Amino acid sequence: MKYWKTKKGICYSGYRRGQSPRTGICPSYAEVLYDLKLLVEDGYSYIRMYEPGTHARTALRVIRDEKLPLKVMLGIDPKREFNNIGCPWLKESLNANRLQKNAAYNDRAIKNLISLANEYKEEIMCVSVGNENRPGWGEDLVTDKRLVEFAKKLKAGCTQPVTYNEGTSEWLQLEELVKVIDIISIHSYPLWNGISADKALQMNIDDYRLVKGRYPDKEVIFTECGWATKSNSAAMKCDEANAETQCRYLTNLLKWTDSEDIQVFIFEAFDEPWKGSDDENEPEKHWGIYDEGRHKKSSFV
Repeated sequence: MKYWKTKKGICYSGYRRGQSPRTGICPSYAEVLYDLKLLVEDGYSYIRMYEPGTHARTALRVIRDEKLPLKVMLGIDPKREFNNIGCPWLKESLNANRLQKNAAYNDRAIKNLISLANEYKEEIMCVSVGNENRPGWGEDLVTDKRLVEFAKKLKAGCTQPVTYNEGTSEWLQLEELVKVIDIISIHSYPLWNGISADKALQMNIDDYRLVKGRYPDKEVIFTECGWATKSNSAAMKCDEANAETQCRYLTNLLKWTDSEDIQVFIFEAFDEPWKGSDDENEPEKHWGIYDEGRHKKSSFV
């Protein structure tokens, strides 16, 4: 079962320099309006956002008030509920009290998402129980059981289809969650896997076929596929992290997904200077098809 017609989709986080979800300084109504008008002009119909907070609420207001032809996939971004010793950058182990507070935060986030989903029924197309909360390398991990609990609460509290956003290999271990949700949303990043541009699309195809083959009765979509335009990471082929290669990769990706009628949300709309390390070549900062100044990096549409 397909829950909506396949259209152009993209991940949207509008934080500019000096703004971030860490500080709570969010883009203004005018800034969000500017961003979303750019995306509409480029033909995007669907956007994906990551947490039911101030930024998402502003975007939903803009879409409704300005009558923009956009629908939103909105999820929660859970905080860790246990310490993961396998996370390579995690420096601090939280005590039981802090972990309990995180769990309470996640429960409130689900309630907030349900509230927004009911307030903006026409604007929100899908709700998600989390984002990359199961990989062995991750920081903000929760258990499979908790993801199932979140999904059941969303199913009971709102009418939109429910999904979860996660990497390909993790989906093979999430059978109980798959039983509860409506849509499987996979993340597939050839560049992060050190795969060259000429072989990148084949990785996306293989990832899709792997998950779809495991769960043939579920709709499978991509909610993160992208290509960074700068990188200092040893995991990547840094000489291929540029706007020209990004354009070629994304063009080939969309040609294939369109031919197969598979929904994809490109990662992402705009560069996010708040992310990652202070190094300006940090790849986390440079996945946008627009730079932080809202200038198009290439001819990709």
